[in-house]
Amino acid sequence: MSSTVFGVSYDAADAKSRQASGPLALSRSVGDGADAYSAVVEPADPASGPRIGFRRVPEPKTVKNRMHFDLITADFPSEVERLFALGATKLNEVRDGAHWVTLADPEGNEFDLIEG
Repeated sequence: MSSTVFGVSYDAADAKSRQASGPLALSRSVGDGADAYSAVVEPADPASGPRIGFRRVPEPKTVKNRMHFDLITADFPSEVERLFALGATKLNEVRDGAHWVTLADPEGNEFDLIEG
């Protein structure tokens, strides 16, 4: 037997309101039936990545993520500005051969945006 990655799940205070690291950052739509407790974002094409689930949990985020999204874009400056408009904040920027910025969504969950 073996396993396959079905999707990725994020804990959230309000599952449907996720913005920067969720569906809007990936230009995906939240699926029907989403509410504050559970929201799912399916890829339009399986080649564009796994399904992403957001689940409401009672406790707030308190420490650094152990896992995060690495997003990549050809239009780095515009995408950074778009993510800021969605509520992301900049935590760190690296220019060492590669160029990326570490951002946090409105709940503090980290993700990276890579220039590529």
